Amino acid sequence: MNKILIIDDEPTIRMLLSRILELEGYEVLKAKDRATALYTLKKQVVQVVLCDVFLPDGNGVDMVQELQQLAPDAKIILLTAHGNIPDGVQAIKNGAFDYIVKGDDNRKIIPIVSRAMDAVVTEQKQQGKKKEVRANSFTFDNIVGKSSALSDVVSQARKVAATDVSVLINGETGTGKEVFAQAIHSASGRRSEAFLALNCSAFSRELLESELFGYKAGAFTGAVKDKKGLLEEANHGTLFLDEIGEMALELQSKLLRVLETGEFVKVGDTKTTHVDVRILSATNRNLKEEIANGRFREDLYFRLSVFRILLPPLCQRRDDILLLAQHFIGQYARQIGRTAPSLSTEAKNIFLAYPWPGNVREMMNAIEHALIVCEDEITCHDLPIDMLTGDTSTAADDSFDLKSVERNHIIKVLHHTHGNKTETARLLKIGLTTLYRKIEEYGINI
Repeated sequence: MNKILIIDDEPTIRMLLSRILELEGYEVLKAKDRATALYTLKKQVVQVVLCDVFLPDGNGVDMVQELQQLAPDAKIILLTAHGNIPDGVQAIKNGAFDYIVKGDDNRKIIPIVSRAMDAVVTEQKQQGKKKEVRANSFTFDNIVGKSSALSDVVSQARKVAATDVSVLINGETGTGKEVFAQAIHSASGRRSEAFLALNCSAFSRELLESELFGYKAGAFTGAVKDKKGLLEEANHGTLFLDEIGEMALELQSKLLRVLETGEFVKVGDTKTTHVDVRILSATNRNLKEEIANGRFREDLYFRLSVFRILLPPLCQRRDDILLLAQHFIGQYARQIGRTAPSLSTEAKNIFLAYPWPGNVREMMNAIEHALIVCEDEITCHDLPIDMLTGDTSTAADDSFDLKSVERNHIIKVLHHTHGNKTETARLLKIGLTTLYRKIEEYGINI
């Protein structure tokens, strides 16, 4: 919630706006150009976009509709230069929410962003039925896999979904803890109400308290009006707290009170707020060890873990690997409007041999990466370098030349980014210095 994307090619502007907005409690993402912004919007859900008119690879006025296609619920605010009001007016005609003239008093930014956030919330409430339809797509029937390890967990989760007890979902990073939380909500008696999620590791203690419990106007500098926390927004529904092990001890006490009494006090308030919300939580930490080390409350642990679910890592779901691969190939192909490519035999063997330390999330990233560079078939040459430098010796035959594969892969990504080495290094998930070294080592000329 309350996530903003700033698109501006001037680092000083990005930093200034980011600082102003972060002080108001917003989570801020930054992009230096059109390409980075579009990639970010494919990965992240944001509520407001602040976009400069003049970008090195695009025009903000023309981009409004393109941004709205990727973030249909977001509000677009254009940043125009001095004396360039016509750009702002045209942006409004194209569907932008508002515009800000660069150089104006920065105090104008907060009210405009606040109005945009309010508009997003209002529209989301009005579109409750659409939200329910989206929630129904996260059901147990839509969880891909047939392995016994997965089937056992799904069976347990179906049973607990029908109750109203708190559930603690354990599992390695990338195993799909939020997917299971959404499926539990969709199968529960609260399915017609809100499902909200919060990553406890993404905020400082103060910001997490504000996000979770809300605050009263005047509670701190910048608190210009009352704000509902997610507990209140999720009233009668479900709140999923991811990375619960990262929560500060002081906030654990407040959350414990909610679980015990359904009550809490907002930051800066004197009155008690009552809620009826089901808490689902997840962590990849060993909470019993955290308790022993004094970092997690034992009483909160017992309240959160009335029922525990342990998600198996992907390496224990070998029967599901190719099923998941085909599923994500089809999904991402539809998103970018292309025919789903096939998976070559050699690529299949690499998928089966690879240990998948990042689990399902790593597979999603690998396939999205492969679809950027592949033709009609995903081959070993289209897979991320990490997969090829891992232990895939059992998958490759004698003709498998790793250096040749890596060289061809770098060339494909460089062509895709039109020679942009910074973007190429980001897609390859390697450092820029490493990329330059490999370009020189392989004699690549772009």
